[in-house]
Amino acid sequence: MLVVCIPGVSNTLPLGLGKKMKRIEIYDTTLRDGSQGEGINFSLQDKLLITRRLDELGVDYIEGGYPLSNPKDFEYFQEACKLSLKHAKVAAFGMTRRKNCDPAVDVCLKALVDSKAAVITIVGKTWDMHVTEVLGTTLDENLRMIADSVRHCKSQPHVTEVLYDAEHFFDGFKANPEYAIKTLKAALEGGAKTLILCDTNGGTLPEDIAERVAKVRTALPGVTLGIHCHNDSDTATANSLAAIYQGATHVQGTINGIGERCGNADLVCVIANLALKRGYDMLQPGSVRHLTELSRYVYEIANMNFRNGQPFVGTSAFAHKGGMHAHGVARVSASYEHIDPSLVGNKRRILISELSGQSNILMKTAKYAIENNKEINVKLRDMVQDLENQGYEFEAAEASFDLLVKKAIGTYRAKFERLGYRVNVETLANNALTTEATVKVRIDDTIQHTVAEGDGPVNALDGALRKALQVAYPRLAEMQLVDYKVRVVNSRAGTAARVRVVIESRDHDAVWGTVGVSENIIEASWLALADSFEYKLFKDVETQT
Repeated sequence: MLVVCIPGVSNTLPLGLGKKMKRIEIYDTTLRDGSQGEGINFSLQDKLLITRRLDELGVDYIEGGYPLSNPKDFEYFQEACKLSLKHAKVAAFGMTRRKNCDPAVDVCLKALVDSKAAVITIVGKTWDMHVTEVLGTTLDENLRMIADSVRHCKSQPHVTEVLYDAEHFFDGFKANPEYAIKTLKAALEGGAKTLILCDTNGGTLPEDIAERVAKVRTALPGVTLGIHCHNDSDTATANSLAAIYQGATHVQGTINGIGERCGNADLVCVIANLALKRGYDMLQPGSVRHLTELSRYVYEIANMNFRNGQPFVGTSAFAHKGGMHAHGVARVSASYEHIDPSLVGNKRRILISELSGQSNILMKTAKYAIENNKEINVKLRDMVQDLENQGYEFEAAEASFDLLVKKAIGTYRAKFERLGYRVNVETLANNALTTEATVKVRIDDTIQHTVAEGDGPVNALDGALRKALQVAYPRLAEMQLVDYKVRVVNSRAGTAARVRVVIESRDHDAVWGTVGVSENIIEASWLALADSFEYKLFKDVETQT
């Protein structure tokens, strides 16, 4: 048994490792709270796609939005009811009635009822300062607003449950604990199923979360409690875990922690910690293995870049660069990994750089069976260190490293030979730009001389090289460039500085990166581009054999 001990907090909830624990409800607010993040704008179709994916994993509640805020959110509820969800309940979110207003005619409550959502989440004021200074009403009227709003929604024939979000609960409890408890009691009197304690400003620390949740449990024994944390102090996940350890059985957050200001608790991390470290029951059986897939799916829908260092699911979460780390992982994975990456659908990566030792080289070249060839391994290590000293970087260019290995062990045979290329950029009379690239290559005994226009030099080069090679290698039609990055390596050299170009490419079953370095940005681009085509050609041959 493991017991979490926090000074000053009575903890009677042992956390049994390897023992089946009670069910924790997962309430996802990506579509509402998450959409409030800067630069995030989900379309109606985006919201419906994410809803389907969350339901497949076994998320218990999906908060679709505030029906009164905009036509898209209202339309979402009309469409969501047609999805035939297998597990999740869709929740509509809204505020308590206005002060001194009959709930039957309150426009916010009317919108919640009209959404036809079976679950309604009501948010109300807990902090006395907010009641008097923001709402401009009395403390007693605020209690009536909470109870009336919950009761009115609960009385609707199609509403199966009402959840209550106690906004600014932890700040409110700190300022006036007696009144904060009264607001929770008002929600219970109205018929709320679950009371969610919210750290709305995101400034509370884990020990304070734990202490106040414990005090609520004492004041309201047997009540179902939830937790909703924002990440302004970078403790939202820790705060959520602290509340669960003190008896909360419902946790709210967003996928990848997206949301207003610094975001919300990252449900990906919360779920992984609770399921894998504490054995709590949540989601559908086996769903935790799909967390990496879910995380990246939401990033793609939101048109956001992956966060490489994101715990559990980031591409760097199980990446090992230092030689000592790679050596340790090769012998005992737990020596430098807190879980098996596959448990969350992620994978281990061994990075190649000037910090690499023999272990990195051995693990990255395992498929070539050269572990006993010390000469080649030392040669590869020296080559990598020399190239990185010139500005190369192989961490995001594993395809270029693979070609380097082939050259070192003597299995590399060029699929084509560059004879020359030219890129021309012209300004037209209307100030528009046109870019044209000409490429001449030799494939075996055949010379191909092609030309293509593009949106820019790299796009034009890609088009011309593709034309030249596709005659002999038709499967290149499957390949496309998906990202292009440029970085100045030695900026002190001014306009003569080297630049590093990293290109990301993909086909129907893989994504790979290549790198090129030169004082000339076009040449650096060509080198990365040529490696990308070469890797695809070698990959296809290896797949066929």
